[in-house]
Amino acid sequence: MLPESTRIVVAMSGGVDSSAAAAKLVEQGHDVIGIMLKLWSDPEQECFNKCCSPESMIRAKEVASILDIPFYVIDAKQIFRDTVVQCFIDGYSAGITPNPCLTCNSVIRWDQLLARADALDAQYLATGHYAKLEHHPNKPTRLFKGIDPNKDQSYVLSVLSQNQLSRTVLPVGEMTKPEVREYARKFKLPSADEEDSQDLCFLGNKTYEQFLREYAPESIKPGKIVNMEGQEIGDHKGLVYYTIGQRKRIGVAHTAPLYVIDKDERSNVLIVGEEHQTGKNELIATNANWLSGVVPTARFEADIMIRYRSKIKKGHVSAIGENGFKVEFDSPVRQITPGQASVIYNDDEAIGSGIITK
Repeated sequence: MLPESTRIVVAMSGGVDSSAAAAKLVEQGHDVIGIMLKLWSDPEQECFNKCCSPESMIRAKEVASILDIPFYVIDAKQIFRDTVVQCFIDGYSAGITPNPCLTCNSVIRWDQLLARADALDAQYLATGHYAKLEHHPNKPTRLFKGIDPNKDQSYVLSVLSQNQLSRTVLPVGEMTKPEVREYARKFKLPSADEEDSQDLCFLGNKTYEQFLREYAPESIKPGKIVNMEGQEIGDHKGLVYYTIGQRKRIGVAHTAPLYVIDKDERSNVLIVGEEHQTGKNELIATNANWLSGVVPTARFEADIMIRYRSKIKKGHVSAIGENGFKVEFDSPVRQITPGQASVIYNDDEAIGSGIITK
């Protein structure tokens, strides 16, 4: 529990989660400052950007007025476009399936907002993420799953550094989504019944395919589809349109459902197979982030999540130097996708993460 009157910057989006987080901190007696990041989105789609559309900005300002806290907007459009959006474009162009939210959290939201917190003499940054943190004096901050299993966001926070985590508070991590909405209604906040955003904020109403056709047309190269035996069985419309584990919209008639097994970027070939051919026994990840700050020296048993809100898989983890790790699963796992994060858990505690490379 933080001392009363601790100055805390709250990342506000106009949504119910960040609004409830701000309200809870105000109710606890803290010195709260609301800040919204203005992020880049397709110029024709700005009104559909759930994170920072004109409507969400108006809601965030209204929430700040109701709570009687200062509210500022920071223009982060260019750095967001140069890092997060470009990472998305480059990843798909290279044949992987990146998760831009991971880059946004570590490089944009926390870096930008903690810098502003420093300028405002604030000790902490608060967000509306559904996860829990344990702060201990002279010990690493620990990250745990939120109590609402349907909303847990520890996966996307597992990329944060120990310095970032140690200055973070998550006021709604101990609440369920219905409790958060009811809490917002208690304060008569306009975001109480606002729908959750479901897709990448910068896409607006565009699909991945529409966005890539416009911003990375050179990445869309039709090619051949082959089965696991290397036989040509059809044509694909561009590797960027497919992801590992995908079953629908492959466009090849077969006696049994076909799944995307792999993508050979060098030869521009899509490799497909039947369900029994989809499982993999291991993965390699780089950009390892060990939340304690200590690289494990021995192979250990763990729970592993291979994409956001996927089911936990059992396996053994071995560090590869300081920057990578290998996961060996107890049984074959489907949909291991390069570009996604592999997050390592010990029960409900996130202890490490890395980006899947193969």
